[in-house]
Amino acid sequence: MNHWIRTALRTLSSDQLRTSDTHLYRLDIPGLRGVDIYLKDESTHPTGSLKHRLARSLFLHAICSGKVRAGTPVVEASSGSTAVSEAYFARLLQLPFTAVMPRHTTRSKIAQVERLGGRCHFVTHAGEVYAEAERLARECSGHYMDQFTYAERATDWRGNNNIAESIFRQMAEEPHPVPRAIVMSAGTGGTSATLGRYIRYLGLDSRLVVVDPEHSVFYDSYRTGNPGLTSQAGGRIEGIGRPRVEASFLPEVIDEMIKVPDAASIATIHWLEHILGRKAGGSTGTNLWGALQLARRMQEAGERGSIVTLMCDGGERYLDTYYNPDWVAAHIGDIAPYRQQLAELG
Repeated sequence: MNHWIRTALRTLSSDQLRTSDTHLYRLDIPGLRGVDIYLKDESTHPTGSLKHRLARSLFLHAICSGKVRAGTPVVEASSGSTAVSEAYFARLLQLPFTAVMPRHTTRSKIAQVERLGGRCHFVTHAGEVYAEAERLARECSGHYMDQFTYAERATDWRGNNNIAESIFRQMAEEPHPVPRAIVMSAGTGGTSATLGRYIRYLGLDSRLVVVDPEHSVFYDSYRTGNPGLTSQAGGRIEGIGRPRVEASFLPEVIDEMIKVPDAASIATIHWLEHILGRKAGGSTGTNLWGALQLARRMQEAGERGSIVTLMCDGGERYLDTYYNPDWVAAHIGDIAPYRQQLAELG
């Protein structure tokens, strides 16, 4: 093993050791007595999102697979958060980095990639990122990281401080330590694959429920069993949902899927800010809306227990979109009916 590889692996290990585990909040929701809702806050990672874990794993996988060496240009297809996290690790390893992303990506994410020394290359439609990233990597003799293929392969789903192990360790002393359900949205599908595998590996009595936003094909693919579905429509909840079924999306480890209206996702993050005092990204709203639907279902059945979901990133990246009333009215529509439903929970 050469000197650069040893140094790179030590650098990535040092980042993990410096990064403490993320907080697990128990939400105070008066209208859901008997069902405890927990929110794991992944926005506290150094790059501000759940994708920090993924980016570290992808670099480790690429280096140990011989794909990335000293000076290798790295190219990624991303809707924003993965690009930010990969730009961070590329800078640590002194590697050139280019993110291929849709032109409508939030401006703050673009600025973060550029502040970290990365370059942003834009395409018009989300479905164009794959081929363009492959082309750029080929032209510069670089490595296309391809999070959508390698997310579920790069993560050690049996342990090593992955997201699933962290959740169950933090839940150990809670009133209902084994959640009735873990709710997660899918972007690459890698996190849901890790959660589902870990639950089965340990024989835990938890269900994995995956939520999907509008204009994404994951839900319909799961329902019909057709992995070849595609969509031309662009998603409005950044970071989750895809116009094609990604290789890292594993329906076999999922117990249930729920389709979530985009207006419900945005209404939920505004409601969450009221009860938690924190702004969150749109994908958190999708996650939490799904968790609340499951909680209501449990209440109606007279069941008690816990549900865990994730805060994927903070809302500061979306001040000009999800927290801008004019943008929401123009791109999402009327969120008032969903806000009313949420207000009834307290």
